[in-house]
Amino acid sequence: MPLAQIPLRIWRQRSQTFIFRGHAIRYWVAGQGEPLLLIHGFPTASWDWHYLWQPLAQRYRVIACDMLGFGDSAKPREHVYSLLEQADLQQALLAHLDVKPAVHLLAHDYGDSVAQELLARHYEARVELASCVFLNGGLFPETHRPVLAQKLLLSPLGWLLGRAFSRVSLAKSFRQIFGPASGPSESVLDDFWSLIEVNQGPRIMHKLIGYIPERRVQRDRWVQAMQRGEVPLRVIDGAVDPISGEHMVARYESLIPNPDTVLLPNIGHYPHTEAPVQVLKHYLAFREAITPRCRKVACS
Repeated sequence: MPLAQIPLRIWRQRSQTFIFRGHAIRYWVAGQGEPLLLIHGFPTASWDWHYLWQPLAQRYRVIACDMLGFGDSAKPREHVYSLLEQADLQQALLAHLDVKPAVHLLAHDYGDSVAQELLARHYEARVELASCVFLNGGLFPETHRPVLAQKLLLSPLGWLLGRAFSRVSLAKSFRQIFGPASGPSESVLDDFWSLIEVNQGPRIMHKLIGYIPERRVQRDRWVQAMQRGEVPLRVIDGAVDPISGEHMVARYESLIPNPDTVLLPNIGHYPHTEAPVQVLKHYLAFREAITPRCRKVACS
């Protein structure tokens, strides 16, 4: 049975705001139970999770924010954006909500890198994680295959491309990375674009894209954290994604001990909007499988 979507207009009405280092951050909370932090990707926002939001909120306390520079949150033009600061933001949100138990993570794309940083911090005793599930993302710089628009944003002319980035540009890029039969409708593209263009978002896209070289700097620290194996991990991946599809999963399986991976055939870079029923099924199966382990840790 298809999952009901939350219209963007309704999603925005349900948001709350807190201040992070002087910047207004929009966030959402629903449900009760173990905390589950959802971390969105580039260049979109937390509305990406709208198909999964209600079914997950029936089981967990679900938390998400539009990260700094994304969606309806502040997009300061002179800011130096960093994945490490975005991890600080996620921790600040958890503190703002007085989240005490170990938190579960479900992340996508850019959010995967933020989750990797939080995983590294877990082993540095700076945050407590209970599990982490990655959707399509650049977990390894050596397997990440950026699309042309990303390469151009990284170039010296990136600021110019950002200013020229349009709804047409977004549609062209997204058609390259979604599955052959699961691409976004024109209405969904309108909504994605609305979240990007608000607060003059295209003017900072060349600044946000700095996450790609930042991943290279943090690569070994993040991979070592994933290799520790104490926090349960799973990858749920759209196989035909040209950026981080089946080839990324193969690398994950070669580097991570006892890898837990799920490939979704014919699904692209946004599995949680392309195939939300499948993602929900595999996420809940993961949580069911690790429940005895999580209880043992909690009671020790």
